[in-house]
Amino acid sequence: MTQHKQDANNTAQKLAQVIFARVQQAGAEADLIINEGSSLSLKAQGGQLDEQVVASTFIVGLRVVLGEQVGAASSEATDPDALNFMVDQALANAHHSAARPSERISPLAGELIADSADLNPADDSTMDEKIGFIIDLERQLSARPQIRNVPYNALVDARQRQQILTTSGRYADQSSAQVVAYVYPLAEQGERTAMAASVAYARSFRELDGARLSDRAYADTLALLGGHPLKSARYDVIFSANVQPQLFGAFSLMWSAKAAQDKVNPLRDKIGTLIMDKRLSLVDEPLNRTGLGYRLFDDEGSATAAVTLVNRGELITLAHNSATAAHFGVANTGHAARGAKSPLTVGLHQLQLQPGPDSQATLHQGEYFEITQLDGLHSGTNAISGEFSCGASGYLCYDGERRSAVRGVTVAGNLYQMLHQIVAVGDQSHWNDSRHSCMASVRFADLAVAGS
Repeated sequence: MTQHKQDANNTAQKLAQVIFARVQQAGAEADLIINEGSSLSLKAQGGQLDEQVVASTFIVGLRVVLGEQVGAASSEATDPDALNFMVDQALANAHHSAARPSERISPLAGELIADSADLNPADDSTMDEKIGFIIDLERQLSARPQIRNVPYNALVDARQRQQILTTSGRYADQSSAQVVAYVYPLAEQGERTAMAASVAYARSFRELDGARLSDRAYADTLALLGGHPLKSARYDVIFSANVQPQLFGAFSLMWSAKAAQDKVNPLRDKIGTLIMDKRLSLVDEPLNRTGLGYRLFDDEGSATAAVTLVNRGELITLAHNSATAAHFGVANTGHAARGAKSPLTVGLHQLQLQPGPDSQATLHQGEYFEITQLDGLHSGTNAISGEFSCGASGYLCYDGERRSAVRGVTVAGNLYQMLHQIVAVGDQSHWNDSRHSCMASVRFADLAVAGS
């Protein structure tokens, strides 16, 4: 452990000692989230640097449990007056809150410290290299035929650290880095325009491939520019490696034990039953270090582990924090989600849809619509009923070959029904660009597409 990190550990523990002394004096228990981070954001326009923003954040979030009442408060300052005010506010909020008998502070003790050698690698790149990267990316794309300009582009280099401390003696600590670059070139041909995004995520700047990012953005934008609506009909659909996790994410309510506790999860009474095709198995894999969503612990400081949500179509468990687990009398799955300013809920880490039995040839056999972009997904989604209706673009394909680009159509369906109407589940998994989800491709049958 570096001296800097050890000093930060000592600072956090000293803060907690002061805060917890006042909390326990009031007869309460508590946990503390300390989130800190730094980021560099660069944007280019017209072949030169257009924006450079350096930012840092530091926030302390306190949750207290007083009897059966819970209160929270936060502070961005650590002087004694600010900390005293935060404690007083959290206790006051608890006194005025409704009873939450199942929400307690975790009784766990001991340390959970993530090895950050690969999660937060040293950065040996220079500021000039990063500026040159985004300027070259924007300039080269702008110079390509039919590209009017690149109105949206950025390189963001961010580092963050989370520490969780509890009155029971838990100390959890994880640091991580993430670099993202994106470009949205605007193409035009006569009165037609089109824009497609290309995004790349990595742990370090050196991992980014500007040429691949540019080529993909250009190819997708030109294809979209020449796209046309499909004839209105029903089509087999395969969602791309980026879009399929977005679709599942829009319906993440179905995994939430908190939503089940609030009686708004449509799967709340489905444990042990088939909720989808038997070829589908879904596992949340927080400890897969290949992904950028790696988490050693959740937001209560509970250790994470791989959790099978669905095994061969059968719902095995919902995602639980300690409160929902106590409410339902089941095991905590390590899915607590809480921010310094937000209440306790649940959230997945790295959802993986396991490879299925079908070859790529079977998956891509015949005609299907490959959807590479969904517009208005969240506004057009009802997570309780399963219904969705969104604008879509992509490619009409035949035997794995993209035959024509598609734009200006609407795709509609019911995800809960679709999960029973599957043609094939591919035998290969693919990470999405953000590397928070790794899924096998699924071919859904007979979706309604409204076009020409």
